[in-house]
Amino acid sequence: MSEQPESLRDQTFLRRDLSGSRFVGCDLSGVVVRGGAIGGMELDSPWLIESGEGLVVNGVDVAPYVDEVLNRRFPGRVLRTDTDPEGLRHAWAALEQAWAATTERAQALPAGTVTESVDGEWSYLQTMRHLIMATDTWLGRAVLEREQPYDPLGLPHDDGGEGSAAYDHGMFVTQEPTLAEVLRVRGERQAMVRDFLADADAALLAEARKNPHAPQHEETVLSCVQTILEEEWEHHRYAVRDLDALAARG
Repeated sequence: MSEQPESLRDQTFLRRDLSGSRFVGCDLSGVVVRGGAIGGMELDSPWLIESGEGLVVNGVDVAPYVDEVLNRRFPGRVLRTDTDPEGLRHAWAALEQAWAATTERAQALPAGTVTESVDGEWSYLQTMRHLIMATDTWLGRAVLEREQPYDPLGLPHDDGGEGSAAYDHGMFVTQEPTLAEVLRVRGERQAMVRDFLADADAALLAEARKNPHAPQHEETVLSCVQTILEEEWEHHRYAVRDLDALAARG
């Protein structure tokens, strides 16, 4: 049994120096900072808008502004919450176009760049592997209800699959594959989503499915597809961010 992390919830920190600290995978919801020096602070939460709780800075909820800027920065991202079949087809087409350009950029960087990590985050190659796994989980396992949809080149979450009923961590390779191998499977998975959406209609999107990680909870086909879109756009944002950092290193 894994050890439970220490809880520091509902604490008050007076005149503490936390400068340069890094919080990864921490629950900071409802945290209040008063009179603190926050210049240079960087926040990143993929659930900023979805939580509905906002992010208030000096009395202003900046969450809608952040979402608007990201939609301008990444054309097509705004389509990720579409609910009708035609809108979802456009949403996926925009994603494929965005990833094609980003992958071309990654391949044009010096040899070995695609396997480099920035600040402990996934490399570009690992990101591609993870998206293979995400498609296998939310389309192959959840929507198409395949018993074993996983390609061994996929990459599960850092927790090794603990707490998920969708897959066993041991079904994935431990030796790092080549980019060409990964892109081949990645292309197959992109085509799988494209082909599924080509034939999807409103009735199919409304059908119920089991949550692949927690089968006792119910999803709709639409919510599974939207989860794929969210995964794709958030990881695309991370990939572009890290490629910028790698390019800046020279």
